Amino acid sequence: MTSIILAVFCVVYLGMILGGLPFLQLDRTGIALLGAIALIGVEAVSPEEAAKSIHLPTLILLFSFMVISAQMRLGGFYAWVTRRLAALPLPAPLLLAALILVVAALSAVFSNDIVCLAVAPVLIDACLARRLDPVPYLLALACAANVGSAATLIGNPQNMLIGETLHLSFGGYFARALGPVALGLVATWGLIAWQTRGRWAAPEHEPTRAAASERREDGEAPLDRWQTAKGLSVAAALVAVFLMLPAWPRDVAALTGAGLLLMSRKLHSNKMLGLVDWELLILFIGLFVVNHSLQQTGIVAAIVVELAAAGVNLEQPAPLFVATLVLSNLVSNVPAVMLLLPFAGHALGGPTLALVSTLAGNLLIVGSIANIIVIDAAARRGIRIDWRRHARIGVPVTLATLAICAASLYWRALPAV
Repeated sequence: MTSIILAVFCVVYLGMILGGLPFLQLDRTGIALLGAIALIGVEAVSPEEAAKSIHLPTLILLFSFMVISAQMRLGGFYAWVTRRLAALPLPAPLLLAALILVVAALSAVFSNDIVCLAVAPVLIDACLARRLDPVPYLLALACAANVGSAATLIGNPQNMLIGETLHLSFGGYFARALGPVALGLVATWGLIAWQTRGRWAAPEHEPTRAAASERREDGEAPLDRWQTAKGLSVAAALVAVFLMLPAWPRDVAALTGAGLLLMSRKLHSNKMLGLVDWELLILFIGLFVVNHSLQQTGIVAAIVVELAAAGVNLEQPAPLFVATLVLSNLVSNVPAVMLLLPFAGHALGGPTLALVSTLAGNLLIVGSIANIIVIDAAARRGIRIDWRRHARIGVPVTLATLAICAASLYWRALPAV
């Protein structure tokens, strides 16, 4: 049975690396779900044990903030913010700085993926209207969404998982993450502005203007002040609860807020729930079952002992930092975090996992769903951003932000040395 579990685990994580499996129409979510089904089917794990392996507080928190983000999107908030931002009478480099700041702030509270999905089409139209090249701004959108989401334990799915599993303090983590995130945003702006210097204008030969006119409806959602105010009020109340009432479980508080938003006389619940990323929730469920099954075999514990004997102790900050960086770019950040969570029990384990797994997402297009969303939105408007163009920004931004993160974590560890 151990051999079967190991084989299923290897197939599932091969699928995480490749994004699919040969000859089968499966994405990462389908592969994770199929792996869990296979383990239950061969009775490697019982349905009851599989259910117990699922970390329900994480799923509840994820679902709740998806509902809150859906409220903000349906209320036209993201499109309104983007249009107001683009209308600021600022030169191109300062407009880039303003975009990075706003996107990072939104991503720290709402889902970074939803922010990118809602902002990208409007941003493209706004750049074309000002005769600016949209590419630097789109790359800044993806990078800032990733970096900004690292600031809190609700900014992205992997941070929610880390915070709920390790019971991290919301305010304590924010205090640790704010410095490196702020410096990382400055570095992001500096690198993009430096690479784009003198080339801010939109190339005349680009077919973007015609392509943009075909799908302008994406950015025409009018601002519904009442629905937006409801969403912002619930989000602000939840952040206040997380900071000042740590005894109230975050998942319960967030679910209460989501329930209040679902009670609407204007926005139908099917529209709200239609914007929930059910595939991501299923991905989490499948990986919970697969990882739990492998841990029960004792293989993971044996590997950790072997690595420690070779001088690589994953329970130490430096090896955990490197392992998180490598795995996040091999299998994506959520599966990487699930694999490494058992070794993050020390004081710097949670912040290391959260910061590194998120910042590493900027390295390559496939490193983050936010990157893929932005690239796809650009392609639909006739703007091609290939992996080389992304890497020219993504690689230096990742190296700079990770260097800042490493320095910050090292400084935090000094008093304990």
